[in-house]
Amino acid sequence: MNYKKTFLSCSTFCIMFQLSAQLVLPNFFSDHMVLQQNDSIALWGWDTPNSPIEILTTWDQKSAVYTNDNGAWKIKLKTNKASFEPQAIEIKGSSKIKLSNVLIGEVWFCSGQSNMEMPIKGFKNSPINGANELIANAKNPYILLFNTERQGTLTPETNVKGTWEEADYKSVSEFSAIGYVFAKKIFENINTPIGIIEASWGGTIIEAWIPKDSLVQYSQVKMAKNLAENPMERKRPTQIYNGMIAPFKDFTIKGLLWYQGESNRNNPEPYKNYMHTLVNSWRSQFKNNMLPFYFVQIAPYAYEKNRETPAIKAALIREAQLQAANEIKNSGMVVTADVGDCNDIHPPEKILIAHRLAYWALAKQYGFLQLQYQSPTYKNFSITDDQIKLFFEEENNGSFQGLSSFGNDLEGFTMAGEDQKFYPAEAIINSDGSVTVTSNQVTKPVAVRYGFEDCFKGTLFDTAKLPISPFRTDRWTN
Repeated sequence: MNYKKTFLSCSTFCIMFQLSAQLVLPNFFSDHMVLQQNDSIALWGWDTPNSPIEILTTWDQKSAVYTNDNGAWKIKLKTNKASFEPQAIEIKGSSKIKLSNVLIGEVWFCSGQSNMEMPIKGFKNSPINGANELIANAKNPYILLFNTERQGTLTPETNVKGTWEEADYKSVSEFSAIGYVFAKKIFENINTPIGIIEASWGGTIIEAWIPKDSLVQYSQVKMAKNLAENPMERKRPTQIYNGMIAPFKDFTIKGLLWYQGESNRNNPEPYKNYMHTLVNSWRSQFKNNMLPFYFVQIAPYAYEKNRETPAIKAALIREAQLQAANEIKNSGMVVTADVGDCNDIHPPEKILIAHRLAYWALAKQYGFLQLQYQSPTYKNFSITDDQIKLFFEEENNGSFQGLSSFGNDLEGFTMAGEDQKFYPAEAIINSDGSVTVTSNQVTKPVAVRYGFEDCFKGTLFDTAKLPISPFRTDRWTN
């Protein structure tokens, strides 16, 4: 089944349910859905204006509410602890809807561009390593997948097109590799039903995922007044938010996963601020200002060679992502310095990337306190004669276990003097977890960079083999 067809505006849908005067729910409230455990979750829909709605659940929640003048209604339900026992919800209005095989567990929402959208089966000529094994072992009625179809609109919508499906060889092969493997890893460790919602669209800029009222502060962002004739091009600023994120307003989730940035490489300067704005606006929508937000740094790729983009631009996007991770509370970033492909913008090592996302969630949300989850970050440096010594830090519950190259030579370091010209440099890891950098072409060093280009191979890790993000000690413009 192809979940990525673009469909018409939900405005037609809204008019239809008003005319039919029949009880209607958003498509993500359906059989096989997962509700967030131990929480107060919102349930909503539409029916005849000013009419009563009754809700009864098998976990003994009874509630009643009236529709408003426009026929809309919303109510809060308390959920119990996670269980593998299927539940049901019955909603009575002008008609009756019964939702069956409802599971209570953990719900995560994943979004972004093509590297998040990339399904287990891969793209044409772009594989996912280990895909066959994942598909062969996909059957699991306690991992539920909701794949949101593409849609871009001028105003916020109230519904999306998609269905909840149990994980099996067919549904998994079409689903986001990052999203599914993350869900699988969480399930294997906490033994709880997992719901994963995907809303992603390849080739999209971050501005398309941000609501209009949050984007107006950026005068450089131009918003379209009309939709493109081709539905596949309806991905201008705010349009994808309107069509694919806004409909989930008030849906209760555990956290957010994000993988995007490649399409913003030509304009990296405002990206950090855009990240702040996206996170703040999404947290506001989901009514949780500390909602976990875990994201992936863009991987090494030869943008200058293959996309005619100066190599420094990708490095600046990675730098902006690193800065955002350090500044945004309750966020975390997965570094991909070791898994890129210079000739494929879609890294095949999606399993490893998804596991790194899961480490954040397992450590922060699920109590796996001994798990190392955060890559060490560059802290500061000192200069002694012709050497620069780099110092690092990492959170990981207060434990810094040092660095390793895992038996390989350290590569990707460059050094410059006051002339701001960078030359290849040698680096060694010291016993105190610092790194000493030298270059026989620079006698009076001023600055060091590591992996600060479009494509490189990360060689510096912590002891859990989490790679160090590319960084620089300077703030030069070249």
